[in-house]
Amino acid sequence: MRKLLPMALVLGIVVAARPSPARADFGLGLFLGEPTGLDMKVGLSGRSGLDILFGFTNIHGNTGYGHLTYLVTPAVAQGSAVLVPLRLGIGAALYGPSSDINFAVRAPFEVGLRLRRTPLEIYGEIALLLTLFDPVHADVQAGLGFRVFF
Repeated sequence: MRKLLPMALVLGIVVAARPSPARADFGLGLFLGEPTGLDMKVGLSGRSGLDILFGFTNIHGNTGYGHLTYLVTPAVAQGSAVLVPLRLGIGAALYGPSSDINFAVRAPFEVGLRLRRTPLEIYGEIALLLTLFDPVHADVQAGLGFRVFF
């Protein structure tokens, strides 16, 4: 019993000290389309995250735009070199000139192509945008983007 305790202690230290792969929880990139801007994705867990975009849109002329979207990943297809996450989300967007800011609810569907050996993801997104104030209307946003994960 006396010999078993030191061996168990050494084994526990070795197992705890093993290197584990780093999780890339923060991605920074560019989204081109409607809207266009700087895109950030912050991982909250293995299957959820926040997408934040600052840029511009052409909904009512070339105006400032920003959105915050909560994304969930219900499915991930796996290949030998890539992961293909399918994401659904719900969020809010603010856009317009400083004198006439509009508020909208957005619901995106996103398909990503995340490379296994490189911290890079290329993705496409289509989103329904429902503006809630004057004038109330629906619009569709779409585009392609990339993110480099840190």
